[in-house]
Amino acid sequence: MGDGQPTGARLRLGLGLTLAILVLEAGVGRFANSLALLSDAGHILTDVMSLALAWFAIEQSRRPADARRTYGYRRVEILVALLNGVILFLIVIFIAVEAARRLFHPVPVQAGPVIVAALLAIGINTFIVLALRGAGESLNIRAATLHVLGDIAASIGVVVAAVIILRTGWYYADPLISIGIAALIAWGAVRLVRDTWNVLLEGAPPGLDLGRVRSTILEAEGIESVHDLHVWSLDSQQIAFSCHVVVPEGTAAADGEHLVRLLEQQLCERFDIGHTTLQVESCHPCAPGDEHSPGQHNHPHPA
Repeated sequence: MGDGQPTGARLRLGLGLTLAILVLEAGVGRFANSLALLSDAGHILTDVMSLALAWFAIEQSRRPADARRTYGYRRVEILVALLNGVILFLIVIFIAVEAARRLFHPVPVQAGPVIVAALLAIGINTFIVLALRGAGESLNIRAATLHVLGDIAASIGVVVAAVIILRTGWYYADPLISIGIAALIAWGAVRLVRDTWNVLLEGAPPGLDLGRVRSTILEAEGIESVHDLHVWSLDSQQIAFSCHVVVPEGTAAADGEHLVRLLEQQLCERFDIGHTTLQVESCHPCAPGDEHSPGQHNHPHPA
């Protein structure tokens, strides 16, 4: 698959192939009575969600903003991700309960079909990873790629469990591997819910140093102070930023605008902040230390 193929086409191909693996493993898992393979199918379901979410987010990002949603529709991705996290936890609970049941009452597993299905899944997922390598560097694409790599690891675990059963007849390997796959799904679900929760609370993006952001602004010539600084995530990719900068009284309006453009460029280049709102204050700055939180007003009301 060439590097010139659109990202959406790569994601649709990956989604279709992943759905094929899901159907294959779910069918063979039920036929062979393998909880490990069914658990891997549950993990593949997370890949389907991740790929579908990445594709859906790309499609939604093309919708223009309107009078009701002035930031556009990018946060649809976050809402769907939160729903996916809840579904993943339900899958983990199901796997854990069934694994516990099989630990007390082992069930015979037909290891041969399980090995074939898992090996096919490994091969197809490897192709998907190679296809996604040229699909861009967005967080959605990276998350989808990590999901598929995790599924390759889980499928290898399924093969190991099936080989143990085939050679020794030790059926406990199947539920034990299933518990490991459930832990892998749970780990991904916790991270997904944590990240989406942070975005919904308009928290600062992980890894962004607010101290460095403040220092970058203060380094600009003509800035006396900075306050009322806020930074938050619009979605998994876009960062929004706002602050008040104080310049010497008498600064020309044109000079203030040039300064704003300079700061916007520096914030974008150094911190990947794409949506910036800077309020320039000179003759009527806010009171020192006056940090306005949401819901508060930065202007007086008549009595």
